[in-house]
Amino acid sequence: MIHEWMCGECTDLTNNDVPCMLARPFCTIPFVLPILSSCTPTSAIVLGRSVATTTSTPSILRDGMAPANPRIIALFDVDGTLTPARKVIEPATIACLKKLREKITIGVVGGSDFRKQMEQLGPTVLTDFDYSFSENGLVAYHEGIQIGHTSMNAHLGEENIKAIVNWTLRYLSDLDIPIKRGTFIEYRTGMLNISPIGRNCSQEERDAFEVMDLQKGIRKTLLEKMREKFAHLDLTYSIGGQISFDVFPKGWDKTYCLKYLPENSFDEIHFFGDKTFEGGNDFEIYTHPRVMGHSVKNPEETVKQLEELFLK
Repeated sequence: MIHEWMCGECTDLTNNDVPCMLARPFCTIPFVLPILSSCTPTSAIVLGRSVATTTSTPSILRDGMAPANPRIIALFDVDGTLTPARKVIEPATIACLKKLREKITIGVVGGSDFRKQMEQLGPTVLTDFDYSFSENGLVAYHEGIQIGHTSMNAHLGEENIKAIVNWTLRYLSDLDIPIKRGTFIEYRTGMLNISPIGRNCSQEERDAFEVMDLQKGIRKTLLEKMREKFAHLDLTYSIGGQISFDVFPKGWDKTYCLKYLPENSFDEIHFFGDKTFEGGNDFEIYTHPRVMGHSVKNPEETVKQLEELFLK
């Protein structure tokens, strides 16, 4: 399969070792979409258009019709809401979202970058959801078209980012926990993601760290020290997932995506998330005055609430 994709991580087929580095909303250099180990593509995106491919994985694509109530939108967190943490969306959740999309507008708003969002929700995420917001909405798509892109580097400056990275690495080097792996700091477009154990850990190690973190408050202690150290930068620290937390400029939480959902376009905005407690990365949007917040514990509870609210 050869597709045209809308990201800066494609590969020029004339030289498979040369990445396309075009920092543009649309990159039109063809590339071979790698088949992810966890899912198979149902279609490809060609400048916002869906192109069918052969697969056994269902899609959330609406059957060419506008939803019955387009002025109602449901937004979803990813980890713990639509999928188990860092795992792939399950068929039952896909089936529920497909029914829901016939009724209302739907969107996804996650803290991870777009590549991780695609790994979990499938390569057709841009057409399966009316709105796709990665990195809290700092990278935004509507109907497959990129409508926003905001960089933390441009906002904070390289010296400040370097200071945060250097201080954090020194802290983590002195942190005594049973296991450490790799990728302790991940730089994203609009945030830094910091993991005391390292993002390269296995699922079993993730689960063990989560239990230990709940007991000892490893992430909470680190982010409190960072909040004190870098108070002058006016940053927000937000725990999400099992092993990490995000650092970003104040106001760049998940409420950032609401700027793309004007009040004159939507009568109701619903949000479903699992980290809705204060300090969790769903808290700000869950409590926002424009939003009807719904707290869930797992994808099964998300499906149950959707059926009760919209699908009876």
